Amino acid sequence: MNRVALSVSRGIARVTEAALGPYQTAVIRIGFGATWLLFLLREVPHRHELYGPDGPWSWDLARQLTADNGAFTALMWSDGRLWFEAVYGLSVLASVLLLLGWRTRTMSVLFMAGVLSLQNRSVFVGDGGDNVLHLMSVYLVFTRCGQVWSLDARRARRAARARARGERAVDRTGVVLWGGLGLVLAGVTLAGRFGGPGAEWPVPALLWGVWLGQALWWAVGRWATGGEPRVLLDVIANIVHNGALLVIMAETCLIYATAGWYKVQGSRWQDGTAVYYPLQLEYFSPWPQLAGPLAASGTLVMLITYGTVVVQVAFPFTLFNRRVKNVLLAVMMAEHAVIAVVLGLPFFSLAMIVADAVFLPTAFLRRLGGAAARTGARVRGRLGRLVRRRGGTAVMPAQRVPEDAGPTRVGT
Repeated sequence: MNRVALSVSRGIARVTEAALGPYQTAVIRIGFGATWLLFLLREVPHRHELYGPDGPWSWDLARQLTADNGAFTALMWSDGRLWFEAVYGLSVLASVLLLLGWRTRTMSVLFMAGVLSLQNRSVFVGDGGDNVLHLMSVYLVFTRCGQVWSLDARRARRAARARARGERAVDRTGVVLWGGLGLVLAGVTLAGRFGGPGAEWPVPALLWGVWLGQALWWAVGRWATGGEPRVLLDVIANIVHNGALLVIMAETCLIYATAGWYKVQGSRWQDGTAVYYPLQLEYFSPWPQLAGPLAASGTLVMLITYGTVVVQVAFPFTLFNRRVKNVLLAVMMAEHAVIAVVLGLPFFSLAMIVADAVFLPTAFLRRLGGAAARTGARVRGRLGRLVRRRGGTAVMPAQRVPEDAGPTRVGT
């Protein structure tokens, strides 16, 4: 009995004292931020047809649908072209800043608002990857995903060093940012943009809840005389984070389990020929020279078909064995990489790979981050020496520093 009580107390302490999986949540933040950013940039020439005023799914039709299902989308606040461009541009900006980890709590909320606004505007242009991104953008709001590999983490280290020197750091940027967003949120609420027929309360309640929670966090840190209020808020934040991380893991398992069991019921998956048919469709064959030989091999098609079902059905059960789980995780990521190339579904595959990354071992992620940091340091050193040899004059190779150094900034 004492052992059980001791185990329970240790489990409670582990959940409340720290935000678990800092590297895994950082990968989720970076991965989904990059996925949405790359998608938005690729679709810039077609944005008006997909989500804007020139699309076949008109603004009036979208308004009728959202009035019926209560889905949140800021694009229903106005049918103007300028408003659409503003929402699209803010979605791109929020993705960049979330990827870099700048004010991650704020950016995660804006990232979610951008994803929901665009996807709910035209619900018929997405695929399975969009559904995963849709769900994960909501879960990310509840996580403390900027603990590592972020500009927030670097700012926290600088603030800690300043406190050690007896200095008091004042976060004016955070106050201005949240004050401005609070005014916008109040204006939208008073204007009745959250209301209307069929309106749902979860998204507005979440936006207000996060804003008020952040204001409370700042007020406690500013005026609380003792450490107990801050400790209590930290415990609540850890519990919410760990709960959201558990939901993300459960959602990933549920995706694979349902996909696998539905495949088991299909006749084409049962006879081992299901993979053959999408390879014959021009839409799913951007590289016929790859799809053709693959579809021509009956044995290979059968092995891939049955292997896909086995991997998807077995994955949730392999979480009880770390070694088997890691092997199967590598197989699944490789499978999605092949799907991205052979079937031409890069963003679906990238979204699933990022979702899988929540199960990656911490030791592997730390080694990966260290390798990225060392690579970035070598690149910056070589570019610095090149600039010095040229007399400090900016030359063409130096103009590529932001592109080469960007991922390292996130990974340090």
